[in-house]
Amino acid sequence: MKIIPRDIPPRAVWALEQAGVHPLLARLYAARGIRAKEELDDALARLLPPDALKGMRQAATLLADAIAQDRRLVIVADYDCDGATACAVGVRGLKLLGARHVDYLVPDRVVDGYGLTAPIARRVFDKGADLLITVDNGIASIEGVAEAKALGLAVLVTDHHLPGPELPAADAIVNPNQPGCGFESKSIAGVGVMFYVLMALRAELRTRGRFDQAGQPRLEPLLPLVALGTVADVVRLDSNNRRLVAQGLKRIRAGQMPPGIQALFDAAGRKAEAATTFDFGFALGPRINAAGRLADMTLGIECLLTDDPGRAADLARQLDAINRERREIEGGMREQAMLLAEGLFDEDEEPPPAISVFDPEFHEGVVGIVASRIKDRLHRPSFVFAASSAPGKEHELKGSGRSIPGFHLRDALDLVAKRHPGVILKFGGHAMAAGCTVAEEHFETFEQAFAQVAQEWLDAATLTRRLETDGPLAPEYCRAELVDQLQREVWGQGFAPPTFSEEVQVLSQRLVGEAKNHLQIKLLHQGRPMDAIWFGHTEPLPERALLAFRLDVNEWRGERRVQFLVEGVELEIR
Repeated sequence: MKIIPRDIPPRAVWALEQAGVHPLLARLYAARGIRAKEELDDALARLLPPDALKGMRQAATLLADAIAQDRRLVIVADYDCDGATACAVGVRGLKLLGARHVDYLVPDRVVDGYGLTAPIARRVFDKGADLLITVDNGIASIEGVAEAKALGLAVLVTDHHLPGPELPAADAIVNPNQPGCGFESKSIAGVGVMFYVLMALRAELRTRGRFDQAGQPRLEPLLPLVALGTVADVVRLDSNNRRLVAQGLKRIRAGQMPPGIQALFDAAGRKAEAATTFDFGFALGPRINAAGRLADMTLGIECLLTDDPGRAADLARQLDAINRERREIEGGMREQAMLLAEGLFDEDEEPPPAISVFDPEFHEGVVGIVASRIKDRLHRPSFVFAASSAPGKEHELKGSGRSIPGFHLRDALDLVAKRHPGVILKFGGHAMAAGCTVAEEHFETFEQAFAQVAQEWLDAATLTRRLETDGPLAPEYCRAELVDQLQREVWGQGFAPPTFSEEVQVLSQRLVGEAKNHLQIKLLHQGRPMDAIWFGHTEPLPERALLAFRLDVNEWRGERRVQFLVEGVELEIR
């Protein structure tokens, strides 16, 4: 591992400090590209305008006409947290804006696979729908949209995934990544796209005289859902996404949220009044995702839709139980997958440029999480495959992949598909996460072809794990109230949480935890004693080491003390 301090532009730091930003925050923001205090303004008025999205005018007209004609609307969701929150935002928002008949359908990960398929289109038709709306999917659903249109349904596709060479023949498509769309925030999540559609619809209804500016329905109560889905989907937190997340967090901390979100905080043992992006990514998001991985995402969506606190609490408890089951399954799979991955190279060798593993006992609902664990451990683009349990598709393998910076996963799959026609049955995704289906008999061909692409695209520098940090931390900043302030800011993908690094002296260390799998450390930080912990790490540190660490507050018997959470170590001190 190489620990690399970020470049911190001194002029930007000075400008931010002069504008009243705390010196430490000024340094952190400047290192992440912020040049002026105005860029930190999270007011809703500074959001990018909805009409910058291609297809938005057609979408707003389509929905406004459907409401005027009292049509039946059915949302086809996706089975992850982004899809669940997008569905909840769509159902709640359309009803707020006057739609009387709004229903939803969420595909089953095992039986239906991903996206709007022809059978799902027929199920939507059987529900008596007039208009089918996709959220967080649909841009690759050529056959599904064609079937819906053949059945006489109007179709609105809202998505954020990268399109293929052909777009579906929908009545309207809203996706910032479709050709010709000038919307600046290409990283907006599926839930964000749906929220934008509602803003445009409200403007269209205003134009039609349904209500005026003062009496129009308020969409702000949907922002906690938008924030949760945005962070949980690990999209890049550009300035527009940060505003959406910040607005959602403010409302949650003020107690203004759907009962389901409050219930999920309670189930996770977290405090809503001190909500952070960490809570979204590591507490609430996984509990909703677990429903889509092991059970039925209807549970997650219903939890987000109900206005009954009692029912919300019951559903949140069910989601918490499913998440515990997911963790147990993941633990066994992770061990086996790691053994398979490490079996691909000798102990004294570097791992191959890409990793692909398969075991007949793997659960397809957890392959993505396990791929992420392998990627984190070996720093290689990684795919984990499981046998499909869908009827009639027992000989197909469903794979989920995670990548490292500098390797575009979906583009890699596209190249494999072109070089080896017929090996990949279908694929889709982003730069850092993607999925594909292959026939079991072609697994080795895929494994070799995927590794070949990685061999061609990756060099030694990219294959070396690099941990960017914010450099040394002055001891006067090791205060609990300042750590609290840092944690309340919006951090995430593309706007990394503060991580510091410097050489320290290790005074003592011991293994703690039930499984003795965490390293507890006492060290000297710039001459001052400090506690630190390295979760999931068991190898002892040398007497002196270059540590990368985040800040946390440890509460014990009413006393709050700052501690370091170790992120990595570089043993060869430069």
